[in-house]
Amino acid sequence: MSRLVHRIALVTGSTSGIGRAIAERFAAEGAAVIVTGRRTDLGAEVVRAITDAGGRASFVAGDLAAGKAAIEDFAAAVGEVDILVNNAAYLVGGRPTADTPEDVVDAALATNIKAPYLLTAALAPKMQARGSGAIVNIGSINALTGLAGSALYSATKAALHAMTAAWAAEFGPSGIRVNTIAPGPTEVEWSTHLRPMLERMVSTTPSGRLSSAAEIAAAAVFLASDESAHIHGATLPVDGGLTSTLAQSIVRN
Repeated sequence: MSRLVHRIALVTGSTSGIGRAIAERFAAEGAAVIVTGRRTDLGAEVVRAITDAGGRASFVAGDLAAGKAAIEDFAAAVGEVDILVNNAAYLVGGRPTADTPEDVVDAALATNIKAPYLLTAALAPKMQARGSGAIVNIGSINALTGLAGSALYSATKAALHAMTAAWAAEFGPSGIRVNTIAPGPTEVEWSTHLRPMLERMVSTTPSGRLSSAAEIAAAAVFLASDESAHIHGATLPVDGGLTSTLAQSIVRN
């Protein structure tokens, strides 16, 4: 398929997990993909997998939590893009609010809020000048539900959801669409030790199973392509019905 042909896509945090799945699927859809992350070895691995499959990809290393100057240098190295996927995230495991160290709070805020804000600020004006572009933010169902031990991570993702709505209003008139995907519990390489807990979470959902990274990537292709040309400021849960099931259980109880 070629829904993203002739487009340049930047996917942050794309050396593993959901980000890698999105990068590989974008390349399969014809995009030239810029893979990003802090580890050059993992970046080279993703680029090799994409090019071996006949796609186009390059790697630009960057620590997006390092502040404005670092992000501006990174954006200059990347150049103009047609699609920006703000996927990189600092994952905060379930921990009581009172037991969360300040450095963890700072890291989560820097990676999950400040980095996508500053990167969008650096790249969106170039999209505005061309009159087209798509920004896909990878949020979380944690921003839509109350989960014990998830206050910090939920707050950062809720902020990203809020930025989506504000950016849709700000950039939409210039031809840029901004939307959010809210993944539910998803099976990726680093979540193996969490699988029993995640499976319990989804056991009563309509799908009855975890999401796959490929399913998140499919949603990202849709929101980045012309197929979603009239969708602005939306949040698309890809969670097997988890959030809707939680809402229904609250009503029933």
